[in-house]
Amino acid sequence: QVHLVESGGGLVQAGDSLRLSCAASGRTFSSYGMGWFRQAPGKEREFVALINRSAGSTSYADSVKGRFTISRDNAKNMVYLQMNSLKSEDTAVYYCAASKDYGLEYPGGYDYWGQGTQVTVSS
Repeated sequence: QVHLVESGGGLVQAGDSLRLSCAASGRTFSSYGMGWFRQAPGKEREFVALINRSAGSTSYADSVKGRFTISRDNAKNMVYLQMNSLKSEDTAVYYCAASKDYGLEYPGGYDYWGQGTQVTVSS
């Protein structure tokens, strides 16, 4: 079992940066692929980024490619999402998720979820 807690969200202006953090509990954290998803009001939850167990491979949604960077520190049981050049369309609740598999870009492929952290970007 993995318990996930996100932090780092907030209200920023377009063009600003934010770094989201996800703290994971459990001794098996390094055995999970990790992902970030987001959900805007009235929209479905969508894939943002993922990283494999060893942090040697990542993947991004086209909408964030070149602006967002996912990373993890297995020694600290942490996953991060560095978000640069934020746009108003990035406004959403951001969720951290853990998967026993890797490379899955849909919510159903993830086994554990955090409670989410709100990111609001004003234009």
